Amino acid sequence: MTSSPLFFICISIMVFSAMGLLGSVMLTRSSRAASERMFQVTLGVSAKTQPRPSRTNEVQKNLFAAVHWIRSRLGMTENAKLLERFAHAGLKSSGSRDTYFAAKLLGPVLAILIGSFIPSSRAFAMAALGGIFYLLPDIILNRLIKRRREKIRRGIPDAIDLLVICVDAGLGMDQAMLRVGQELGTSHPQIYEEFMQINREQRAGKLRLEAWQAMAERSMLPEIDGFVNMLMQTERFGTPIARALSTYGDGIRLKRRQRAEELAAKTTVKIIFPLVLFIFPSMFIVLLGPAGINIAKGLSGATQ
Repeated sequence: MTSSPLFFICISIMVFSAMGLLGSVMLTRSSRAASERMFQVTLGVSAKTQPRPSRTNEVQKNLFAAVHWIRSRLGMTENAKLLERFAHAGLKSSGSRDTYFAAKLLGPVLAILIGSFIPSSRAFAMAALGGIFYLLPDIILNRLIKRRREKIRRGIPDAIDLLVICVDAGLGMDQAMLRVGQELGTSHPQIYEEFMQINREQRAGKLRLEAWQAMAERSMLPEIDGFVNMLMQTERFGTPIARALSTYGDGIRLKRRQRAEELAAKTTVKIIFPLVLFIFPSMFIVLLGPAGINIAKGLSGATQ
């Protein structure tokens, strides 16, 4: 019995979706683990209380070591642009990069094997699936970057409010950022990572203005750029930091409210398409269907 091409297409779509989900989980797992570990170290949790690595972690470590060896033999090095993209996505561990290159290497091979089972247009299916699986890690990485930027944008107003409270209480800007990062470690881990990165860079000897500017370059958000520019101006000209933070916080909340109103206004236009394509046809079928059937029966009886 010959299998239908539709069956192989469905199988390919399922495998493609599974690979995308697996890649997304593996790319974000290391970032979450690093964030939780840094938060525990900040709170003074001892490393002895951490669980021992399991069998799965050992297998994953060996797999990444094999991928790293293959990368070195094929000359697939990590360029500055790729490292910058990983930094924008919040992926700072070597395991996430190994996962990315593993998906780059094994994904097209798996796709070509799947395409070889499709009876019709086998060469086209192999080439198409191979290209899709090769581009899949980049697509997932871009989605992670956009998701992280959106989360940072949502957490900036809360971080600024807490910074105003800490500065008014008498803390310096560095201590306030450290304290706010600890408080936002659960609700906004992306803000926590950025503030902790600034603290580590300053402890390593980097100037305060350079550390703030590096945060703006990593996030690539207008809100962060304005926040950093405001901090740099207050640092240079000696203006009161609490008043500047309060004013900027009010402005950024106003922008967020205006953005929400803009999105709400766009819903009236976007809802036209599901209404025309799905809701209106169903209503016409329910309302006019019985009348159409009665008219057809009447016409058929009249002709007889």
